[in-house]
Amino acid sequence: MLLLVPAVLVLLAMLVPLAYLAVRGMQAEYQEVVELIWRPRNLELLINTLALTGGVLALGSLLAWPLAWLVTRTTLPGRSLVTALAMVPLAIPGYVMAYALLGIGGHYGVLARVFSLQIANIQGYWGAVLALSLYTYPYLFLNLRSAFLGLDGSLEESAQSLGYNRFEILRKIVFPHLLPAILAGYLVVGLYVLGDFGVIALMRFDVFSSAIYNQYAGAYDRIYAAWLSLMLLALALSFVLMEGFLLRRRKRLASVGSGSLRPPSLFRLKKTLPLAFLFLALVFGASIGLPLAMLGYWLFIEPPALTVFLQVPWTFLRSASAALPAAVLAVLFAFPLCYLAVRYPSRLSNLCERSAYIGYALPPLTLALALVFFAMQTAFFLYQSLLLLIIAWTIATLVLAMGPIRSALLQMRPNLEEAAYALGYSPSATFFHVLFPRLRRGMVAGMVLVFLFCMKELPITLLLSPTGFNTLAVAVFTRTVESMMAEAAPFAAAIILFSGISVAMLLHRETRR
Repeated sequence: MLLLVPAVLVLLAMLVPLAYLAVRGMQAEYQEVVELIWRPRNLELLINTLALTGGVLALGSLLAWPLAWLVTRTTLPGRSLVTALAMVPLAIPGYVMAYALLGIGGHYGVLARVFSLQIANIQGYWGAVLALSLYTYPYLFLNLRSAFLGLDGSLEESAQSLGYNRFEILRKIVFPHLLPAILAGYLVVGLYVLGDFGVIALMRFDVFSSAIYNQYAGAYDRIYAAWLSLMLLALALSFVLMEGFLLRRRKRLASVGSGSLRPPSLFRLKKTLPLAFLFLALVFGASIGLPLAMLGYWLFIEPPALTVFLQVPWTFLRSASAALPAAVLAVLFAFPLCYLAVRYPSRLSNLCERSAYIGYALPPLTLALALVFFAMQTAFFLYQSLLLLIIAWTIATLVLAMGPIRSALLQMRPNLEEAAYALGYSPSATFFHVLFPRLRRGMVAGMVLVFLFCMKELPITLLLSPTGFNTLAVAVFTRTVESMMAEAAPFAAAIILFSGISVAMLLHRETRR
């Protein structure tokens, strides 16, 4: 089957960083390996990492679940605008969110300088949870929104006619159909938190990723860093296996009757409308308003020179020239992985699908160094090339494109494709006339997720971008670490502005179709 070729290529690509870690880790003697693994510090890092991941998932659920329900199941005014705003935080770099939170309190914070109100800095565990939750909840929101829109409303109507109350319908009908999207969103967010470095470094909360970066950057012990990476990878793989186990226990989700999907009846917001607007104001005020206010503050206090603003458009075009091909490649490789796993489940197809999570689970710095090692030892023509950066981004973000596509496939009846084959349609014609119209929403959502991720990605870009190839993320970071907040503000604002516009255009096009 032709779909096996890209699936196997993904599997092989994911083995490259694992081979690098194995080579590095095996350079130590057996006794040294035992000592490295059983260090007391590793237990502390494990507890901190699990606590941070659990906190982000809990707070992200409190933000994403009500948002997805409001924009798909209620008569909330301006649902398209709310959907676009809910995805804007994806365009805000994590280090910008962290700096916005850190800039509130302290002796030199905004509250102290403007309102003469001094509060403690927002940092540590709760600062990291808040910063990570505010810019990762859209991952869960997009998966839930796609699942809500693909749910057949006749299922709930039939359950209601059989005497089921709202709670029973939610527990027995809606939630089981949302479970694949929930698990996909949780897995994406959880793996993102495991590999994040910028936020936890600024918030000074020690986890596996910060320990790995310190070992690599300080050149203290590369072998210990490799074993820390293997421990983090084992933790991430345990999340993947747990998600796969829960997903395999699902019941059949596709409807068996004939006819098209029926949209569900919308819940009318009457007395609860002010509460809904209050919730939206709190969520968007924290996730969008706070970073924008801090950027405006930096621009107002010390406006940068005009030459800095003139650099922004060209820097954006350079970023998009690499992010867009990576987004397209991610969707092209995600479809065969999801299709084989859903329609033709086997050990090989499941292995290929599960392997896609390796690139996302690996710390970005480890993945980048592994590809540098591969390019210098095996494919030197890729070294210091833009193609290597695009490949790295595709490997790291492939799982982002898989969640919405897999949810859409699970909700499609297999007999639609069988009927197309029976009518004489070729596999390519079946894809374009039967599969693609029903997968378009999931593919667009996956492409948006990958594009926005690449536009603000930092560690991989710092190590793999060709000399002189400056992206928006690199421009923000290099100026921020030098405390040039005002000069960093235009580039950070450009990430938010341009990404927000692109998301709004994609959603508008999807709605019109």
